[in-house]
Amino acid sequence: MTGTAARYLYLVRHGEASPDESELTEAGRRQAALLGQRLRDIPFTAVHHGPLPRAKQTAHLIGDQLKGVPLHVTEVAGDYVPYIPEKDELPAESADFYLRFLAGATEEERKHGPVLARQALDLFTGAVDGEEDRHELVVTHNFLVAWLVRDAMHAPKWRWLGLNHCNAALTVIRYAPGRPASVLVSNDMRHLPTELRWTGFPPELHI
Repeated sequence: MTGTAARYLYLVRHGEASPDESELTEAGRRQAALLGQRLRDIPFTAVHHGPLPRAKQTAHLIGDQLKGVPLHVTEVAGDYVPYIPEKDELPAESADFYLRFLAGATEEERKHGPVLARQALDLFTGAVDGEEDRHELVVTHNFLVAWLVRDAMHAPKWRWLGLNHCNAALTVIRYAPGRPASVLVSNDMRHLPTELRWTGFPPELHI
């Protein structure tokens, strides 16, 4: 059944994490709090977040700035490889680079990740039933943000590769009835001061 109202999906990569990824750094906590301040007037129906500490802590710090919005933990918003392409799917000039990047994925990750990625599309995308537009926040990891942006752009499945997002950056996708998805905002860091921007990106990609 086709939805009758628009869904606004707000996607956030977790704040900067400690080297062992067991918690947020002080910078990561500041990033999350500032993002929460930016989002506090959005009429969210829910905040979904992955189970790992860096996503959970980010979601709770953002949630502290919101008004009674329920938080839901789900493996679907977790950190996983959403799709592993065959070599002939990739551009010839970058195929070996991407395949080397993905070589460390375990058999379990190769099997389970795509299942979660399909569930993410079912759970988080598309127009919604009802008369009112829905606003949902997903606090997750770089790979899932990239996967959902790729889907919104109707790009090939492999194209989640190479789409990078900074810590606590904001991406917003609109799913309106009868229209293709629109990426309204991507990797937006305007809520962060200069010293808190571009964490999670390799130095050569900073601008």
